[in-house]
Amino acid sequence: MLFYSVYGLQLHSNGPIPGLVPLQITSEVDVRVWLSCVPPWWEDIPEVLHRVSYVSPYQDECGQPILRVWKIDDRYFRLLYCDRTEFIVDRSGTEIWATWPDNLSLEDTATYLLGPILGFLLRLRGVVCLHASSVQVGDKCIAIVGPAGAGKSTTVAAFAKAGFPILSDDVLPLLARHNSYLVQSAYPRVRLWPKSVEILYGMPDALPCLTPNWDKRYLDLTQAGYEFRHQSLPLGAIYMLGDRITSSAAPFIETVPAHTGLITLVANTYASNLIDKSMRGQEFDLLSRVVTNVPLRRVTPHADPVYLSKLCDLILEDFERLANN
Repeated sequence: MLFYSVYGLQLHSNGPIPGLVPLQITSEVDVRVWLSCVPPWWEDIPEVLHRVSYVSPYQDECGQPILRVWKIDDRYFRLLYCDRTEFIVDRSGTEIWATWPDNLSLEDTATYLLGPILGFLLRLRGVVCLHASSVQVGDKCIAIVGPAGAGKSTTVAAFAKAGFPILSDDVLPLLARHNSYLVQSAYPRVRLWPKSVEILYGMPDALPCLTPNWDKRYLDLTQAGYEFRHQSLPLGAIYMLGDRITSSAAPFIETVPAHTGLITLVANTYASNLIDKSMRGQEFDLLSRVVTNVPLRRVTPHADPVYLSKLCDLILEDFERLANN
């Protein structure tokens, strides 16, 4: 049995989870993870208690939904991906069971587990998560927000190369502390597509593959020259990545009004299709307070990746001005 820390949770797993660094035995366990297992009661649950909760509108090449979700007896969720990787999550967010087909690997399963599955579990536990990455600057952190493909991971990897500690990539859990907000640390990897690896390191295969069945790569933040921030930090500012443009004015940063920022943040929350009205209300309340208390910026990057380092410098200069005001 192995113990891990991720997203502010203490995990207890019956096997290794690729991407996480094992801890010494801890007496506090928030979540138990059962790999290659189903619950002992699984065969005893009648089909009538399986109610469809969500079907993804997106399909694979065979016409199958990317994800289907069932509620089971109002106590568990069953999440089935189109590649037949399957998870069962209890409603209280304390246990996860994972199985996968023979043609896939533990590494494949871990990409789901450390992303959408734990993102969903955090929502069940009352933690709002953003589609965002975060980097430590001084005694605070900045969040880089944006949908898939916006360049969040590429940007934080550029910060990592420049020596800045990274807290999270893609999933950013937020905890309210009076009028400040803590960002929970994730795990010491940044996931990158080969094109981003080539931009940062000169060759698309300069970093190892996440899994044997996928061409996505990862930056290991435990290696020499990089730093992973293990503890949570107060959120100092939010930078929202916009569309890339070819104008000579780019990259540039603009102030975002609170109401506009709120719409953007709501659109970039994690597991938004799987939460109920109560969780949606909690999310809206928290984010309404965030946009009132945390500076918001819209970042317009240049389409040419040669401007990436200039983009990072621009964010740092802007954040320094905010800190001095």
